[in-house]
Amino acid sequence: METLFTTDKTRKLIPIIKAFIETNLYPLEKPETLNGNFSAIEPTLKKLREKVKEMDLWGLALPESLGGKGLTLCEFGQISEILASSPFGHFVFNSQAPDIGNTELLHKHANKELNKTYLDPLSKGEIRSCFSMTEPAYAGSNPTRMGTTAVKDGDDYVINGHKWFTSSADGAAFAIVMAVTNPDAAPHKRASQILVPLDTPGYEFVRNIPIMGHTGDSWASHAEVKYHNVRVPQSNLIGNEGEGFLLAQERLGPGRIHHCMRFIGIAERSFDLMCRYAVNREIKDGVTLADQQSIQNFIAESRVEIDACRLMVLSTATKIDKEGSKAARAEISGIKFFTANMMLRVIDRAIQTHGALGMTNDIILSYWYAHERASRIYDGADEVHKVSLAKQILKPYRNA
Repeated sequence: METLFTTDKTRKLIPIIKAFIETNLYPLEKPETLNGNFSAIEPTLKKLREKVKEMDLWGLALPESLGGKGLTLCEFGQISEILASSPFGHFVFNSQAPDIGNTELLHKHANKELNKTYLDPLSKGEIRSCFSMTEPAYAGSNPTRMGTTAVKDGDDYVINGHKWFTSSADGAAFAIVMAVTNPDAAPHKRASQILVPLDTPGYEFVRNIPIMGHTGDSWASHAEVKYHNVRVPQSNLIGNEGEGFLLAQERLGPGRIHHCMRFIGIAERSFDLMCRYAVNREIKDGVTLADQQSIQNFIAESRVEIDACRLMVLSTATKIDKEGSKAARAEISGIKFFTANMMLRVIDRAIQTHGALGMTNDIILSYWYAHERASRIYDGADEVHKVSLAKQILKPYRNA
């Protein structure tokens, strides 16, 4: 870990969480639990969630009013790295996406009745949620183009639309749906966010989308869903009408810190596996992979890339804590594409070092290789972030 950003809270929490994950979660990483079918391991993980509650480590990212630790974004980022060393870490500690983002959104912007009905059980881990934004008919790189509509009728909204990559919809209690409520407004003021209970008539669960050969289920899934004249009260609006994109950006700023620190945790675990294997795998008598210059290059490059990304991300998290997401807009774009690519390079090197073993589900690397390729696409494709960052860099030059 990077000591520059440690606090009394992280110094106390991180060793405890690290020991818990190594003892309880690493042994669960087996071929039968790394096949995408989350429901097979979920009963075991739910028992561990109760153990986490008993240890007073539940919902670490939550404010104290919701039973959390009141951690800053930078503090939680450092813990998120540790949680990410196992694909089950965030779920067991109730810090998993998309629930963590939806919890923050409801806490800040939903009315008291919605919070009583949905936020309380969500923060306690009694229900799950999903976020329904991306649509198959429209490019996700331009989220202002959207076909889903929410039309007022009496005291209700009537929602119609087709969404996909509504992650974790399988088994979720509700979705927060992005829908056009103000079609004549400026592009970034047309959509709103509306809470939709998923037992509402007209909601259709189409399928869990296969990802790199894994369909997945329960929390570890990405669903295609449809809304056919789904009727919900206008009081289910999150924030104000037309603020959908504003709220999405507010949600995505801290969310990208969570993602990037998760990427670093995955890279760090992959690095550790690579080094352990390199020093123990003999290629001839008395000679190991670690004696080979190409493997030494893998290790040296991976070490400095992980460390550089960690400094960038925690520095950005500190800026968000002090100045808000808007002030850190350029840094947020930079860390997203830089850290995702770093992670994928480190995983690839670790697989190459392990040879055939790295391709199997006997170790965690192939699971991450399949599931984390999407990191360069979701929450804004690399190319979108690069364009955004370049524009911000060039703006003062153009003005001059």
